[in-house]
Formats: sequence, C-alpha cells, structure tokens
Amino acid sequence: MSIFGSMKTAVSAMNAEANRLSTVADNIANVNTVGYKRASTTFSSLVLPSTAGNYNSGGVETSVRRAVSQQGDISYTTSGSDLSIQGDGFFIVRDAAGTPYLTRSGDFTSDGHGNLVNAAGFTLLAYPYGSGEPAVVVNGFSGLVPVNLSGGALSAKASGAGSASGNLKSGADIVSGDTAGVNSAASAYSYKTSLVAYDSLGASVLYDFYYTKTADSEWEVAAFRHDQAASGGGFPYLAGPVGTAALTFGADGQLASPTEVLIADGTQSIAIDLSKISQLAASFSMSGKIDGQAASAVQSFSIGRDGIVSAVYANGDLKPLYKIPLATVASPDRLTLLSGNAYAANGSSGVTVIGFAQSAGFGSIISGGLEGSNVDLAFELTEMIASQRGYTANSKVFQTGSEILDVLVNLKR
Repeated sequence: MSIFGSMKTAVSAMNAEANRLSTVADNIANVNTVGYKRASTTFSSLVLPSTAGNYNSGGVETSVRRAVSQQGDISYTTSGSDLSIQGDGFFIVRDAAGTPYLTRSGDFTSDGHGNLVNAAGFTLLAYPYGSGEPAVVVNGFSGLVPVNLSGGALSAKASGAGSASGNLKSGADIVSGDTAGVNSAASAYSYKTSLVAYDSLGASVLYDFYYTKTADSEWEVAAFRHDQAASGGGFPYLAGPVGTAALTFGADGQLASPTEVLIADGTQSIAIDLSKISQLAASFSMSGKIDGQAASAVQSFSIGRDGIVSAVYANGDLKPLYKIPLATVASPDRLTLLSGNAYAANGSSGVTVIGFAQSAGFGSIISGGLEGSNVDLAFELTEMIASQRGYTANSKVFQTGSEILDVLVNLKR
C-alpha cells in the first residue's frame, strides 16, 4: 500500500467534491435565471495497476452535464415580446459580432433600433416576409434577419383580387331594353350589391355591382365606381362600367363561364372570382371580399404560436412581418454552453437543423410567457450537504495518511 497514493486519492476526491459543489453553486445562483438549464456532476473512477500484495489506490474524475433538454416551468407575463418554447427547439439569436447561437432565454425587449434583444444582449433572428411566406433553410442560417418592431409609419396596400359568392334567383324576370352595362337613364337590372376596395394610397373606393338577367341561364354583371353615380345615386353614371362579364349557367345551376370579372379602373386592376356564384331556385344572396388595406398606423404587434410576427393596424388589419424559426440538434444536452444561456453546436451535439414552430417535431412559441430555470432548489441543497460530507470524509483520509507519515518520520528519531 502506498501512503502517498492514498493521500493523492483523497486529494482527487476532494477536488471532485469541490467540482460538484461548484455546479451546485451555479444552479442555486441561477435558480431564477430565465431559460437556465441545471448542471450536474458525474463521478468516474480512476484505477491503477495493483497486485495481490500491493494495492494502489486510484482516484476519481468528474464530468459536467447539463439538462438542456429538460423543460422549465413557464410563467406568464404582461409583455408580448416575452417568448418561451413549449416543447423542443431553440430560438436563433446572434451576438454583437453577428455570430449565430441557440438559446431558450426569451426575455426579449426592443433596443434603441427596435430590434428584439434578450437580457444577455443576443438579438432574435427570423425570416422576413417578402413576396410571400418565407421558406426555411434547414441546414444553415442564411436568410435570417433581426426581428425589428420599430415600424410605426402608415401603411397601405392596393387591392388586387377579390371574390363574390352567392345565388342569383333562377326565377327572376328577364330584363328587356337597356341593361346596366349600357349605362343609360333607362337602364334596368335584377339585383345590386357593392364592395369596398383600396387604391395605392390606401383610399377606399366603393364599386357598385349590378346583376341583370338577360335570358334563361344568362346574366350580365357590370361594375361601376359609386362616386360616379348620378345625383341621388344610380344611372346614368358619369363614366361607363369599369368591368363587365356575361355569365352563363349550366343545367345544374352552377356557373359555366366566365369564372371572373376584371375591374380595370385607371392604373388599378382587380380580378373578382365569381366561381362560387350559382343560379338556383332560391332567394338572391350575395357576399364578397376584396384584399388591400386602407392607410392605417401600426398600433401593436402580435406573435402567434407558429412564430408569425404580425403588425396590428389601427383598423384591425394584420400584416405578417416575420416568421420566427426554431432550431435543434440531435443531442441538446451536449451543446457547448456560453455566457448568457446561449449554446453553440459541436461535434458531440450534432449539426443544427432549422424548422418552424408546430411542425416537424418542433414545439410551440408562447408570447407573453417565459421559461424559468429547471433547477430544483431542494435537490440542490441536498446535493450541497452530500458534497460537504464527501469532502469532509476525504479530508480525514488525507489527514490520516499525513499522521501515518509522521509516525514513519518519528521512527528515525
């Protein structure tokens, strides 16, 4: 038996218990840190070659693991920019140098430039809406931009498409003489409806739609600008129709042709889908809608569970601005931890895969909620006591070895 060996073993064990106590200290210090993941110390024995008559004590080494994949409790807040993830995934953020990282810390607020930045200074990244819904880049961070909520200017969108649906009464009388499309003082029609559209400046434009039965299973639809109607409304309008179509219905009462009417009003063109209009033996009914947006200011922002960031305008319209992606790796617990509860992928964790919330195994994004630390304070206090006892016991082994050495030294005296 080596006395020096037993003392070195005791030192190894005291160092291991000190490491264990360090992780406990970290956990307790971050018990209220948003998105913090508990650290734990695992022990592994070190064995030295021995013989039957001479045992060489080895030692112990430690490795630190983090429960990154363990969900923390979610607490709700009054801020819509506070974000949490229910399920798998990480937010993609970047530091001041532009390097992307992963995090579960979603305590985001707007900085001086309007970018969403969490308490550690990392900026939230997302895909912007351009000509349509963004597509994810599954194996890289290309296309991601900071989420910026500073847009407060007026916004307007010109109408470009619409639709009408309903029923034209099959038993309606056939109109003879001037129809609505002729636009004379004597023009007659069967039914009238109106739809509101918007021009490029966000001004509303009201269009009057006239449906006139011209023969069995044949109808004329004509659209006029309401502001060009004669005094008191109606015919004759100051200008001719901005769109006309001759509708033909089949024996089943469904529209055979055409399926749309095109409104050509100056530089503005609006295609109105008519495919859902029927001619059946029922009362006249008609509903419709046209896209576009009136000039309106941004009132607030909303973030959906699918990660879509939308501007909420004063008139109630929603406009999608960004779509927040989530990222994951094959082994989240092996990610490299950085200051600020950020993580970087490495060879042990696997490559980063990006997707959208509520799809392909990713969790949901909760606005107005924060994921708390997954530290159990009672467990950490128990670990602290156990670490203290282990350290004390090993110090006694070291002390005993030191006393034995004193006996050997004293034999020479």
